[in-house]
Amino acid sequence: MNNSLPWRVALAGYLIVLAAVGFWPTPVDKPVQGTLGAILRYLHGNGVPGWFDYHFVEASANVAMFVPLGILSSMAFPARSAWQLAGIGLLVSICMEGVQLLLIAARFSSIIDVVTNTAGALIGIGAVRLVAQVAARTSGCRGPTKVR
Repeated sequence: MNNSLPWRVALAGYLIVLAAVGFWPTPVDKPVQGTLGAILRYLHGNGVPGWFDYHFVEASANVAMFVPLGILSSMAFPARSAWQLAGIGLLVSICMEGVQLLLIAARFSSIIDVVTNTAGALIGIGAVRLVAQVAARTSGCRGPTKVR
């Protein structure tokens, strides 16, 4: 059996999840905006800097949402370069933002979302590559050697 097949199935499933989030007819954070605002006010009142605001939280969520895409893409297509895999994240993000711009009046399309989404995919790709490098180094190690 192909080792990457389960990862490709998982990637397809995750793309469905991303489509559901990206093509939702209203902003997905709308139900929690009041709660998020209250949490941010509380945090700011207790010393959290002002730059930690709604825009920062939204951008961080966009990054976090695409980290699994980078991980799953890397596992599904291990022979592809990081830039080819990042292209998957970029294309998925452009498609999501394009549909929001052209077809979903209640949603807001943003180039910043494309950048943060792609950054998230790159972080996921980098994490997989880093773990693979560390595993390759440690598996080749036979333990400490005695010095005489």
